[in-house]
Amino acid sequence: MPASPLRVLMTADAVGGIWTYALDLAQALAPQGVHIVLVTFGSPPTTEQQAAASAIPNLELIPSGFALEWMDNPWADVERAGTWLLDLESRVQPDIVHLNGYAHGALPFRAPVLVAGHSCMLSWADAIAGAIDPWKLRAYFEHVAPGIRAADLVVAPSRTMLDSLQKHYGPLDRTRVIYNGRRAGIFEARRKEPFIFTAGRLWDRAKNVDTLASIAPRLPWPSAAAGADTMDEPGVRFAHPGLRTLGQLDAAALADWLGRASIFALPARYEPFGLLPLEAAMSGCALVLGDIPSLREVWGDAADFVPPDDGEALGRALASLIASPRLIAERAAAARRRADTYSSAKMASEYLAAYASAIGSRAPEGVLRCAL
Repeated sequence: MPASPLRVLMTADAVGGIWTYALDLAQALAPQGVHIVLVTFGSPPTTEQQAAASAIPNLELIPSGFALEWMDNPWADVERAGTWLLDLESRVQPDIVHLNGYAHGALPFRAPVLVAGHSCMLSWADAIAGAIDPWKLRAYFEHVAPGIRAADLVVAPSRTMLDSLQKHYGPLDRTRVIYNGRRAGIFEARRKEPFIFTAGRLWDRAKNVDTLASIAPRLPWPSAAAGADTMDEPGVRFAHPGLRTLGQLDAAALADWLGRASIFALPARYEPFGLLPLEAAMSGCALVLGDIPSLREVWGDAADFVPPDDGEALGRALASLIASPRLIAERAAAARRRADTYSSAKMASEYLAAYASAIGSRAPEGVLRCAL
C-alpha cells in the first residue's frame, strides 16, 4: 500500500452551500493527510473565498468558468468541461474523483468516482410544481442520469435526498448517506436580540421566504433576511416588503446576525439537508422550519415545523416563541444539542470510509491503491 497521501480531485461551485461544504471537508481531512484539488465551475470565487481556500494547507484551488448543469443551455460547456477535467486528472493523478455534480460521472476517469448528490433539478421541480419547463427537465435528465448511474459510489446528505435520487435516476446500487457538518468556532451565540432572521437565496421559491414576508408585519418582532434577491445581474429583483433585506453577507457578517438573532425561520419547500439551519442552531437560535421530510429527518424534535405554505401556522409558531423567552431558550438549547451531532470531523471520517469503499471497488481483491 503506497505511503503517499490520498489525493482527491473534487468539483464544486462557488455559490451556496457546496462551497462551504467543500472547504469544511477539506479542512477536516487535512489531519488525515488528504490533499484536495478543488475545481470550481460557474462564477469564480470571490477574493474572500479565495483567501479562505488558501488558508487551508491541503487544498489547491483551480477556478474555471464552465457552466453548471442547472444553468440555461449548459450542455456544450459541460462537455468542454469534461474534456478539461480528464486532462486535469491525467496531470493531478488523484486516487479518487469526488464530483459534486452529476454529468461528469460518466467520463472515463482512471480513478474511481464518488458522486455527491446535494440537490437536483428534478427533485426541486417536484417541490415547486410547474416552475421549470418540462423540456429543460428532460434535457437535464438525459445528461445527468448516465453520470450518476456510472459512479462507483453515490453519496447523499440525507436519507430523503438519497430516496429522491433513487426515484429519479435509480436503481443506484452503491450508495450511502453522509450528513453534512460544519466546523465549530465560526457560529456561536452572542447577546440575543428580539428579532427573527432568515437567509438563503431570496429569489428561490424553494426557500419560500415569501411566506415569512407575508406575515412579518403582523409579528411583535421585526424580521431580517440575508441573501441574493436576484438570480443574476442585472436580473429581476424579488421584493420582500415585510422584511429588512440585508443583501448578500460575508461569512463574518452572517455569523454576527445569526449570533444575535433569537429565532431562525425557514419555511422551506425543498431543502435536501440545510446548512443554514445548522449554522443557526450552532448560533443559539430557536428553529422554525418547513415541515418537509428532509428537515424532519435532520432535526427531529429539535425544531418547530410548519406547513411551508401556511402563513397563519408560521405566524402562530413564531408568536408562541416570542411570547415565551423560556420557550425560546429551551428550543434553542435543543437545536444546539442536535447541531453538535453534525460536525465536520464526523463528516470527514465518513467520507474517508466512503473513499476507501469506492477505491476498494476498483482495486484488485484485497488490495487498496492508496493509504487511508
